[in-house]
Amino acid sequence: MNVTTRENGGLRQRDLDALARAEHADPFAVLGPHDDGAGGQVIRAFLPNALSVHVLARDDQRILGEMQQGSLPGLFSAQLDRAQGYLLQIAWAGGEQVTEDPYSFGPQLGDIDLHLFAEGNHRDLAGRFGAQPVQVDGVDGVCFSVWAPNARRVSVVGDFNNWDGRRHPMRLRHGAGVWELFVPRLAAGETYKFEVLGHDGVLPLKADPLARATELPPSTASKVAGALAHTWQDEQWMAQRAERHAYNAPLSIYELHAGSWQCELDDLGEVSRFYNWRELAERVVPYVQKLGFTHIELLPIMEHPFGGSWGYQPLSMFAPTSRYGSPEDFAAFIDACHQASIGVILDWVPAHFPTDEHGLARFDGTALYEYDNPMEGFHQDWNTLIYNLGRNEVRGFMMASALHWLKHFHIDGLRVDAVASMLYRDYSRKAGEWIPNRHGGRENLEAIDFIRHLNGVAAVEAPGALIIAEESTAWPGVSQPTQQGGLGFAYKWNMGWMHDTLHYIQNDPIHRPFHHNELSFGLIYAYSEHFILPISHDEVVHGKHSLIDKMPGDRWQKFANLRAYLAFMWTHPGKKLLFMGCEFGQWREWNHDHQLDWYLLQYPEHQGVQQLVGDLNRLYRDVPALHEQDCQPQGFQWLIGDDAQNSVYAWLRWSSQGEPVLVVANFTPVPREGYRIGVPFGEHWQEVLNSDAELYAGSNVGNLGGVHSEQIASHGQPLSLALNLPPLGVLVMKPA
Repeated sequence: MNVTTRENGGLRQRDLDALARAEHADPFAVLGPHDDGAGGQVIRAFLPNALSVHVLARDDQRILGEMQQGSLPGLFSAQLDRAQGYLLQIAWAGGEQVTEDPYSFGPQLGDIDLHLFAEGNHRDLAGRFGAQPVQVDGVDGVCFSVWAPNARRVSVVGDFNNWDGRRHPMRLRHGAGVWELFVPRLAAGETYKFEVLGHDGVLPLKADPLARATELPPSTASKVAGALAHTWQDEQWMAQRAERHAYNAPLSIYELHAGSWQCELDDLGEVSRFYNWRELAERVVPYVQKLGFTHIELLPIMEHPFGGSWGYQPLSMFAPTSRYGSPEDFAAFIDACHQASIGVILDWVPAHFPTDEHGLARFDGTALYEYDNPMEGFHQDWNTLIYNLGRNEVRGFMMASALHWLKHFHIDGLRVDAVASMLYRDYSRKAGEWIPNRHGGRENLEAIDFIRHLNGVAAVEAPGALIIAEESTAWPGVSQPTQQGGLGFAYKWNMGWMHDTLHYIQNDPIHRPFHHNELSFGLIYAYSEHFILPISHDEVVHGKHSLIDKMPGDRWQKFANLRAYLAFMWTHPGKKLLFMGCEFGQWREWNHDHQLDWYLLQYPEHQGVQQLVGDLNRLYRDVPALHEQDCQPQGFQWLIGDDAQNSVYAWLRWSSQGEPVLVVANFTPVPREGYRIGVPFGEHWQEVLNSDAELYAGSNVGNLGGVHSEQIASHGQPLSLALNLPPLGVLVMKPA
């Protein structure tokens, strides 16, 4: 061994150069303790900018020797007579540090973990990978790990090492392409990122894809999170959930954006801060209870860099956004909802991710999470990247994300965003802009396999949870079981119904006779899927107007149209979803930077809409005919579907026990007296809801609470009722 080599702890020049350039691919081969071949050990530590380093005995912290610095500044080495546990006492310009040597610990991830990860079948990635506070050989610290198979070197960086990538290069577990390192004496709350050396040089610092907590945007670092410190008290809800989620149960969903439902305002009425999850629970839970919704659906709450994406461009698929508090705060919100018998559904985005440089894009210098070819991997509509679900590790990453929310946070369902964009390789692409599948078709076979697998696994791992598709095409069997060739979702958003009925209701009543079929067409396919009728955030933004502002006519007619439309929706087959603000007729389009216009509730028309929504929910939940057979054709019977001239519709909803409810809708501003409608039986029919009632700020045209049937056959029924139909109103009646 020459003198230079001896000075540098026995390392060759190429190792020294690699350490100096932070390009050493196997730091454990040169750093930490090594057998000297004579019963002792050589210890090496690369600590740039350290003033001096001593080796201490681990058991009693006596000084074993001073480490010497060789020709490479920052590389310290020492020779011990015998192998033993040790600590490093490091003198920095800012003070002294005593710690275990990260390079004195063996591999931390087990072979089974790595095998399942590579296979795409590890269902608890966030519990084993990423940043895990653990104890190793009696030492507390954090085990960091990250998938970057094509990187030349990966380091974990943070305040603990002055964000210096030379300090903590990681060990590569070759078979899985996972880098790992145990850093002693770190704890939950520490901020960190990964410095990745790709083929063409060091990449921008990357946030941890498996982080369970993050810094508050616009900061982008990940944070070490401990085990979720929340004691759940929702046993009763969880035990009853499957029953509450049966197809014959009522499902009425209030969709909300956590940041803009209600905020704290300053003296000028401007938003001064968001409420955290616990404060939000105190406000949202009683409100949703009062209105009678069965579930809340939250726009995506996974951490996202750009608030204007509303969460639909998330980067941390395992971390609740820090905008509204900690993971424990979020768990407390879920628990509060459950204890109030309110389910919680999350919007979840497995279709695409943003291109922010600290995120998943070209994570190790190559297309790792995304397809490499932009004709497969780039979303032209949203300037985002498309997950390569044909890759085991990416498929496993997305599966583990779904299960994380369902199991870790007791989430009751995931509404899967943009499913159509996942199913079709030519989604929103012209000819020549997409690559066919292996059979020459337009279907994305990898995404289809993933969706089916997701729905199958979720049914086993989170029984009773709902997986719901936002899918806008005529793809067959979206909500049919996978065993029957379907995709296996519990429900599908009925986008066709939404488009047709909104188009109808926006027409002036004088033109509605020419669009009569737009309200009835949905019944032709109403049972081809298990449907949710969605009036979502997408319908009240980007110049589409608010729901009430879509309505034609003067102020009175706008409110009457809105009440009639909501009553039509709640009595139509299909589960219900309504976006916040629509329930009281907010005039302004939704703006994520402002809270809802709650001041409108001082006006009787707005109070009336809110009261109607509450009454519709209670009626929907209490009357089996309105929900039991939502997904079965025998639950619906047309009486009048062809009176286009008068814009009148009438139908029966039936419970499984043969109990009927009569619904009559008049979509003109003309009251109609003595309008005859056939009914199957019943001497007296009670008016259980009238959308034109004075209670709702209507004109109070109706039937004084009920009407007696007459022995006059009509509409194929042996009896009939002569009803007074309110203008722009809906009546709901049942036999007394």
